[in-house]
Amino acid sequence: MTVASKTATGEALVSLRERKKLATRHELRRVALRLVAERGFSNVTVEEISEAANVSPRTFFNYFPSKEAVLFGSGPDRAAATRDAIVHQSPGEPALSVLRMIMASQAREVAAEFTELGGDPVDWLGRMRAARTDPQLRAAHAAQMAAVERTMAEAIAERLGTDLERDPYPGLLAAIATGVFRSSMTFWGASGGTVPLDHLVDLAFRALADGLPERSDLRHVTDTVTGIVPDRKESL
Repeated sequence: MTVASKTATGEALVSLRERKKLATRHELRRVALRLVAERGFSNVTVEEISEAANVSPRTFFNYFPSKEAVLFGSGPDRAAATRDAIVHQSPGEPALSVLRMIMASQAREVAAEFTELGGDPVDWLGRMRAARTDPQLRAAHAAQMAAVERTMAEAIAERLGTDLERDPYPGLLAAIATGVFRSSMTFWGASGGTVPLDHLVDLAFRALADGLPERSDLRHVTDTVTGIVPDRKESL
């Protein structure tokens, strides 16, 4: 066997291993969302999720640090990648423009993750949102979002060469960015996924850059799906 063939074999093994890991991760999320939707968050244990997914609790914790995390989906890798992108992507571009690109890209990843769970992506989102009515999970999610916002604010400050103690702009921009993503997710789910999530996020950031005009394209985002030509006077 040549060096080239050995390398190809090694890459195939790595690829197979990664696919198996991804399949296990998806199965854990599917099972967790289903069980929590059926019983409520407080009535489902890590052991029950693991058993239903045919893995051990130890394997569960190789993928997710907690029962809450399996429902949220995102992990520390995404947070680190987001921070790095905010700091280094497209030097010289305004922070708001860079955030638009980054958050739209993340929206595509999130939508893809729901799709990869199988079935209707919006149905999985609905199950997740229903699970978050549990007080314990709602508190955990709020803490997670606060941590995400803080990380983004620190990254924006680093990009702009400032700090959060003397400049309120990075914190404000981070709060706006997380708000855009949250509201886009809500609309995406409520509309049955008729408008791509990344398109919603992109239009929201463009509207922000334009000063949130009442006649922005965001206000008529569903018209591109229905084919209706809106009467722009309605939004005046």
